[in-house]
Amino acid sequence: MHISGAKWGVLAVAAMLAACGGSDDSPYPTLKGDKPLVIGHRGASGYLPEHTLESYKRAVELGADFIEPDLVATKDGVLIARHEPNITGTTDVSTRAEFANRKTKKMVDGVEEEGWFASDFTLAEIKTLRAIQPMAERDQSHNGKYQIPTLQEVLDLAKSEGTKAGRTVGVYPETKHPTYHVNLGLKLEDRLLDVLAQYGYTSKTSPVIVQSFEVSNLKYLRTKTQIRLVQLVDANDVNADGSMDLTAPYDKPYDFAVAGDKRTFASLLTPAGLKEVKTYADGIGPWKPYLIPSKQVDANKDGKPDDLNGDGKIDDRDRVMMPPTDVVKNAHAEGLMVHPYTFRNEARRLASDFKGDPKAEYKLFYNLGVDGVFSDFPDTAKAARDN
Repeated sequence: MHISGAKWGVLAVAAMLAACGGSDDSPYPTLKGDKPLVIGHRGASGYLPEHTLESYKRAVELGADFIEPDLVATKDGVLIARHEPNITGTTDVSTRAEFANRKTKKMVDGVEEEGWFASDFTLAEIKTLRAIQPMAERDQSHNGKYQIPTLQEVLDLAKSEGTKAGRTVGVYPETKHPTYHVNLGLKLEDRLLDVLAQYGYTSKTSPVIVQSFEVSNLKYLRTKTQIRLVQLVDANDVNADGSMDLTAPYDKPYDFAVAGDKRTFASLLTPAGLKEVKTYADGIGPWKPYLIPSKQVDANKDGKPDDLNGDGKIDDRDRVMMPPTDVVKNAHAEGLMVHPYTFRNEARRLASDFKGDPKAEYKLFYNLGVDGVFSDFPDTAKAARDN
């Protein structure tokens, strides 16, 4: 979640660059010596409602190398960009009287959710809805203005905006809750490949990377395409001591849970786990504390975390960065790229080490050798990388 730069950063960077030889293009020890990618997480979702064409366009304007649509399926089998099948928090559907009777409960990866779900709406109905900003602390002035795009619309925008910018803009789709969609009879993978094939995106060099928190659907995709694939790695939280909290349902890929597989997300990041990931994927997308953890401090030993900044509440600003783990080093040893998530600018999301400066967090991770970052604020990610 948060990052420590200072002393560790300066010494380690010099050592890592010496070890890796650096690169003429990039001062960073990435897998291939390239500059780390800036991936516009749900577009430029720090500025505009996520997963809208306007958000993706802004991300490209701000310098994103890739834009990231999360994909769910409509009732009529069209892939649209939404963070979750449950669209209650990201659209104005709850205010639409004509859809009041669609409110329902569904099991999503073993957890009962209430709300409105994309799979109960046709694309035509989805197109009548408008996106809203789900994070209360962010700009709400664009709520109700923008449509929910299809995957095709996102791919078209990446092409047109890339042409305008004079560079290739990649698309980094995520298959959301694959097992859930299979159970609805709306399997995502072949639908995704069919759309990508229409654009000629079938090879490792195509400007597309597909990601998933599940494993079996990535293994399936690998039998069907050479497009780059990334294994996402989640957790429930970070414990006070910096260790990962693997509480269900965020303890393991949901297809593992269904299969009774005892392995957790953390298992995928062991040397043996990374070796297996390499058999079906090109990279990993871990939650960032797997790479550099942070811990709370209890200097007075009262059993409560210290309020380091004295603001009366405990959040990321009261955490201290710890030394990096071996995950990046071990992943690179297997030839896997590493794209951690999610980098955000808000002060409450930054560890004490960064003193409120999000660029300091990026620099710490770039210096560790990550090959890309998922960012809600692509301009900040680019500025930290290029300056």
